[in-house]
Amino acid sequence: MRVEGHTDSRGKDEYNRALSDDRAKAVVAYLTSKGVAAERLVSQGFGEDQPIASNETKDGRAQNRRVEFVIVEREGCQRR
Repeated sequence: MRVEGHTDSRGKDEYNRALSDDRAKAVVAYLTSKGVAAERLVSQGFGEDQPIASNETKDGRAQNRRVEFVIVEREGCQRR
């Protein structure tokens, strides 16, 4: 599973990229502390590059500060 971190558009790009990466890594750390195998997880930060709402409103910015989970197929696995 890929854990993707996102931010709103406030702040500098470099800061937002680091924040989104830290956000995703924190979720991975939590999941591994609860027993999910680390090799089943990968984290990635996207900064402000993939908004799902307008950054012009408080509610929109809140929606953009998020973590998403993406199920990915592992290499070498066969579908049944």
